[in-house]
Amino acid sequence: MELEQNTKEFEKLGLKVAGLSYDSRAVLKNFADRKSIHFPLLSDPDSKVIRELGILNEEVPKASPFSGIPYPGTYILDHNGVVVAKYFEEDYKQRFTAADILVQRFGVMPESRKSEVRGKQLDATASASNSIVRTGQRIALVLDLQLKPNMHVYAPGVDGYIPIDWKMKEADVSTAHEATYPKPEILFLKAINEKVPVFKGHIRLTRDVTIGPDAKVKPALDANGQFVVEGTLRYQACDDRMCYIPQEMPLTWTFQYEGFDRQRVPEELQRKPKQP
Repeated sequence: MELEQNTKEFEKLGLKVAGLSYDSRAVLKNFADRKSIHFPLLSDPDSKVIRELGILNEEVPKASPFSGIPYPGTYILDHNGVVVAKYFEEDYKQRFTAADILVQRFGVMPESRKSEVRGKQLDATASASNSIVRTGQRIALVLDLQLKPNMHVYAPGVDGYIPIDWKMKEADVSTAHEATYPKPEILFLKAINEKVPVFKGHIRLTRDVTIGPDAKVKPALDANGQFVVEGTLRYQACDDRMCYIPQEMPLTWTFQYEGFDRQRVPEELQRKPKQP
């Protein structure tokens, strides 16, 4: 359903969307009709293609009605049918969202709620690939920073200066992955004859977080079914004349939590345990 919500964004990029499942055509049609899925859902009832792709979950007992199920993930193919990227997690309960892929691979930001923080030398806008989330989803957090004119901040890896540093507060509701920074420009400090990596103007930082399990997220929900992820941005800004006192900026992202669709297809369409 989350993929359906982002299909138009992929089509703008020249990409068509299709889903592959071990479910029967009848099951897929029932689901598509019930959830208004409009992109093609392909049936692989014997898991032939799933096996060829090497994504069969072999931990499922063969007698189980779930035998043949694949590990969930996403492939991106070019016009020649060649896989150019794939997105899979080691834990089958976790998966990349379509919106996360749009942000991290294509730089496309779907509409989402934003929070703005104004600082002395820069302003920050915090947004995310998804505003409605479920357990196990891997989503992208985004920080758009706008430095004031003639200001710069030091990039990670700089020696002898305080670099920009985006940290996340540890919490049960999510697990943070490493932040991604853009390529810095090299600034020549004429007064001391030194070259340093810096950021100027507008910069975008991203990092993924994986939403925690139900048992961890639900206790953190407010009366509206929302929870907050927190972080901080530490930086020291400089201009052509001086460096200013290091600053620490609080960051927040608010999400609406949604449970999984537990409704099953009619009993006559359900997969039956295989006979030994």
